[in-house]
Amino acid sequence: MNESVQLIPLTRLALAFLPVLAVLVIIHRWSLGTRTAVVAVLRMVTQLLLVGYVLTFIFGSERAMVTLAVVGVMLAVAGWIALRPLGDERAGRYPTVLAAIGVGALTVLALVTQGVLGANPWHDAGLVVPLAGMIIANSMNTVSLAAERFQAERRRGATYPEARHAAMSTALIPMTNSLLAVGLVSLPGMMTGQILSGVAPLMAVRYQVLVMCMIFGSAGLATSCYLVLQRPR
Repeated sequence: MNESVQLIPLTRLALAFLPVLAVLVIIHRWSLGTRTAVVAVLRMVTQLLLVGYVLTFIFGSERAMVTLAVVGVMLAVAGWIALRPLGDERAGRYPTVLAAIGVGALTVLALVTQGVLGANPWHDAGLVVPLAGMIIANSMNTVSLAAERFQAERRRGATYPEARHAAMSTALIPMTNSLLAVGLVSLPGMMTGQILSGVAPLMAVRYQVLVMCMIFGSAGLATSCYLVLQRPR
């Protein structure tokens, strides 16, 4: 197998749009309106191109402040998005959820990049930023589920321990399902990408184990921190 990722020529990449075009034709023929789908596809391509240029700059930077700034923006945006289900209470809970995601995500990120992978330098953007994205995104989703369920339980009159139990159990369902299904139902994208790029399957498995532990641990820590901070005073 090749030891580097195969370069995809634009002419061949265009072939990937044939199924997309087929779906758009079906949507049009069934009078479902193609505008939303077309806009979504165009936005996907545009956003990924922009992200590609931005990441090229970030990965080429050797400044610690650039890496820290990117991670900080990720945390700030994730905290706001996580509280979307809470409606009017969003602004008031923002400091709490930001602290919770920060504790869970940054703790695990530091452990993985500095302890497991030994990033050199410690702020290596090519390593820190992608891992931070995975960790923070999964923590955001889990905390969001917990916040919505906790709020619903408290509004119906549940005690704090009852609401906390229901919220934690609900929030961890997607993550637990992922742990149970990996390798049997699905081959995760990171593992598949490494195998396609020529990495030995057993080595790819090690990295995937690291990723699964990383996102489960960070999501669980962030969610538990958020729920602890909701304890009545």
